[in-house]
Amino acid sequence: MTTQRPHADVPGMKLPAPRTPDPAGAPGLRWGLLGAGWIASQMAFSLSGTRQQVVAVGSRDAARARAFVEEHAPGARPHGSYSSLVADPEVDVVYIASPHSEHLEHALLAIAAGKHVLVEKPMTPTADEARQVVAAAREAGVFCMEALWTRFLPHIDVLRQVLEAGLLGEVSTVLADHCVPLWPDGPERLASPDLAGGAILDLGIYPLSFASLALGGLTAATGLGTLTGRGVDRRVAFVAQGPTGAVASLATDMSVSSPTTASVNGTWARLELETMFYMPTTMHLVGTDGVVLDTMVGDPIEQHRGLRHEATEVALLITAGERESPLMPLDESVRTLEVMDGLLSSLR
Repeated sequence: MTTQRPHADVPGMKLPAPRTPDPAGAPGLRWGLLGAGWIASQMAFSLSGTRQQVVAVGSRDAARARAFVEEHAPGARPHGSYSSLVADPEVDVVYIASPHSEHLEHALLAIAAGKHVLVEKPMTPTADEARQVVAAAREAGVFCMEALWTRFLPHIDVLRQVLEAGLLGEVSTVLADHCVPLWPDGPERLASPDLAGGAILDLGIYPLSFASLALGGLTAATGLGTLTGRGVDRRVAFVAQGPTGAVASLATDMSVSSPTTASVNGTWARLELETMFYMPTTMHLVGTDGVVLDTMVGDPIEQHRGLRHEATEVALLITAGERESPLMPLDESVRTLEVMDGLLSSLR
């Protein structure tokens, strides 16, 4: 066990600079957006000003695809079906931006067409479906990654460096929450069991993935929660453990708001991530005596424009001939869904 040391005795107690690649310098790919909803619009916006180009947009409704192109991706080709989109010879990579209940079908469709895929989080509603996507991508030799954009943000790269350097000492606990009032008056996809609704797949994946990164993986998890009258999870509080024995305390709820903060707590120091920890935000390195040792200030206007960092990762790796990301490994995406499967099964 690492012994506690005063921060004054620990050399270099400063946050390192982020190593995040400049999105403007990444090699350009031609993107097809499968889905014409809100998250697709945010991706289109985030790619503006980079070398990435949205060349096609697909929807089951041709008029919706045309309206999306006109508003969010001028010059792109609208497709009135997903099969037409993935068959477009000008598309290098398909961003799966449909509801996650349809990710398996749409990812397999794009992979069968020989396209690289970036699949919006969660990769699929269940681990079994995710294994099918991963197996298909590996068999086809195409790039595949879950679009958990937090992993590619500058402050998370700094967190990763801090953990690699052992700057916090022995990591013992991780705390994170993500609660947003999206039910009962929010989108139907969150309320409906047929659309893989519920809090944990849509919101809880952020604290769970954060814990997986900070703990070095997940070996066990258990939790308590409440289902809605339609049988989807309204709120869940859960604990997870990593391979070293360190633990995480996590919570998600789709009926209330919460601070949505996070911390990684070690024997020498801790990292505190301010509100909306999963977005570009401010992070503090804090000594065991509560003194702030260093601060990384987040960009308050960045928000979902940070999606361009995951697109940069995709572009760099595909250009280099890689087929998955070391920052968001496919096996970790499957493992996170295995944990969520277990939590949801125990609630139901």
